[in-house]
Amino acid sequence: MDAVTFFSPYSKTHVSAANLPHWRQDGVLYFVTFRLADSLPAEKIISLWLEREAWLRVHRPPLTDQEEKEFWERFGSRIEKSLDAGHGDCLLTKPGVRGIVDEALRYFDGERYELGCFVTAANHVHVLVRPLGGNELSGIIQSWKSYTAKRINRALGRKGPVWQKESYDHIVRGASALWHIERYIEAHKK
Repeated sequence: MDAVTFFSPYSKTHVSAANLPHWRQDGVLYFVTFRLADSLPAEKIISLWLEREAWLRVHRPPLTDQEEKEFWERFGSRIEKSLDAGHGDCLLTKPGVRGIVDEALRYFDGERYELGCFVTAANHVHVLVRPLGGNELSGIIQSWKSYTAKRINRALGRKGPVWQKESYDHIVRGASALWHIERYIEAHKK
């Protein structure tokens, strides 16, 4: 990956929210996680969502560094532990399926985005990516999910949703954060 641009509190930041807040800045590196539709039990999702909504009513964006850390510890790390528990059908362990995802991630590397390290786990994907040119992160993720869903369903002779609608994305805040994220991804490859 070429020179990396991290989050800047002095640059224009666009914040949107669906179920999750999404921060956007031009030229920055993102840590993205997207997961299979059945990767978390419904009761776990509802419980976390209600708790998260209550927390966000008290802690309004933009969050301080300390609030970001607390948000991750309170919600992100718990979701990661649930994902790592291997809930759902774990379609990404089926023969050939992981290759479909990995191939899709690499396909436009250097053209639409710069791809950093990534891992395709049993029921989710972690990736470092920096959009290039006028390409938007949401479009890149949607392209990956749409293409791979069609291919995975075809390969497995099934129909229906493959991916959870929304993804988690986070602007990488600095070199230290990048180092930790890269170690985290590498640990998941084992």
